[in-house]
Amino acid sequence: MRLEFASIASGSSGNCIYAASGHTRLLIDAGLSGKRIEAGLGELSLTGCDIDAMLVTHEHNDHVDGLGVMSRRYNIPVYATEGTWANMPEKVGKINYGCRNTVYAGETLIINDLMIKPFAIPHDAAQPVGYTITDGVEKITVATDIGHITDEVKENINDSTILLIESNHDVDMVKKGPYPYYLKQRVLSDLGHLSNENCGKMLRDTVSGKLKYIFLGHLSNENNTPVLAFETVKNTLEAEGAVIGGDIKMYVAPRYGVKRRIKI
Repeated sequence: MRLEFASIASGSSGNCIYAASGHTRLLIDAGLSGKRIEAGLGELSLTGCDIDAMLVTHEHNDHVDGLGVMSRRYNIPVYATEGTWANMPEKVGKINYGCRNTVYAGETLIINDLMIKPFAIPHDAAQPVGYTITDGVEKITVATDIGHITDEVKENINDSTILLIESNHDVDMVKKGPYPYYLKQRVLSDLGHLSNENCGKMLRDTVSGKLKYIFLGHLSNENNTPVLAFETVKNTLEAEGAVIGGDIKMYVAPRYGVKRRIKI
């Protein structure tokens, strides 16, 4: 095994992704209660003691709710941008000074045997980022909360082996759905979330021979369904000649719980 991946939670109710090598175990975001994160780690036969670091994409509650609890309980180092640190919600509480680390978009950091690169994403947060994680051979990328497709996002997604990409909503469901007008405008804006259709378009432009696993993540509970997200993205990719289920396997990351643990 070179790298390992699992989604503990993915959606507007909370996000927490597990990525690891043989020597390093990471969480990308901790947007659940400490209790629920512990339960997710338990499904992987792990505890917080096994986690070497937590990487934060941005400061919204569904990405940081359990961050402070987990860091304090297990003395886990936390990595986030300056803007994220400055805008962290009060509920996160105090993070021990020795556990506070700052990352910068475009600059690679090394944690044990892994190289980690944050990259800027377009979202209505202070200084949000996605992350690529590599051992120098295989690459995991986590990219959610993306208002629109940018060259920087596409560049970092390219040549991933495992990719978790946002497929948040169906545009018609948002327009006809129960959200108030201001929230519909936020979701559909260039700093909101990526639709199923645009997720498919971005993958169409970036899929390479190295990509083996796609996870569609951060699905809206009100404005999407797992079947709709999967079929929309699948149809877009297959129109370009990709064979989903063959060389590339695609799954919908569940809202809660570990359904698949990928080892490569």
